Amino acid sequence: MHALIIVDIQNDFLPGGTLAVIKGDQLIPIINKLVQLPFNVIVATKDWHSADHTSFASNHHKAPGERVKVHDIDQILWPVHCVQGTTGSCFPANLVTEKFSRIFYKGTDKNIDSYSAFFDNEHSKSTELDVFLKEKGIKKVYIAGLTTDYCVKFSALDAKKLGFDVFVLTDACRPVNLADEDELVALQEMQNAGIHLIKIQDIDLA
Repeated sequence: MHALIIVDIQNDFLPGGTLAVIKGDQLIPIINKLVQLPFNVIVATKDWHSADHTSFASNHHKAPGERVKVHDIDQILWPVHCVQGTTGSCFPANLVTEKFSRIFYKGTDKNIDSYSAFFDNEHSKSTELDVFLKEKGIKKVYIAGLTTDYCVKFSALDAKKLGFDVFVLTDACRPVNLADEDELVALQEMQNAGIHLIKIQDIDLA
């Protein structure tokens, strides 16, 4: 049994958004094709922040990319993005969403960031995605979306630790690359953890 996890394909992460990923919009037709494949389960995630979220640079009177300590936790600061109920938090209109079994929301606690689809950054709260997948009998998870070096990476690492066989579709992801080497470092980290880095053409749902 296999699942496709589509990570954070939201307007604010696309060109024109407040935290735009270069060529992020190129993923939309790719994912629209992916969801036509016979996965047993397809789920999606959304960043879903309150306006006073601790990860927003403006709430600290600092610039995006700076780092602060919040309750003794290291926090990278980002532009305001994916605020609950805003256009920026929505899926783009041309993303095919009809096959999504469920949407999982992350970053909902204003006091802690949440990159992974499964847990917040301190693993103190679960999104219940692992429970949902295990109840469906899922053994393999395929991950696509934004971004390779943050939410995709941390979702993949958590999925592996939770006992899933994990496949990251590298041609269905894009990095934010705060530093030029971030994507390569992330791919190496995932590979070192035993995560399969594959292309869409290599998906095997037999």
